[in-house]
Amino acid sequence: MDYLFTYGTLQDAQVQIYVFGKPLIGSIDVLTGFQKTDAAVYQRYPLVIKTNQQEHEVEGVAYEVSEIDLKKADIYETSAYKREKFQLKSGKWAWVYVENSN
Repeated sequence: MDYLFTYGTLQDAQVQIYVFGKPLIGSIDVLTGFQKTDAAVYQRYPLVIKTNQQEHEVEGVAYEVSEIDLKKADIYETSAYKREKFQLKSGKWAWVYVENSN
């Protein structure tokens, strides 16, 4: 089982049912060393930017996900984002969607 840290639309129950076919189980967590910008992708969706400054934090939810769930999330997030793994404040390692600058 992996974790997916979400800070935007994937926290919405209707979006989860659309993307994964089920609601996800998760807990509130914090991504440190990042800042969140709203309406950064397609002038509509949020994005987290790595600052490497520990006082910068983004609150979100870490959901338990399977490899199949992650593949579904990759499709939903489009090529505007890429998935990278970071350690959360809780100590969990979670996948996070960040800007795809390629």
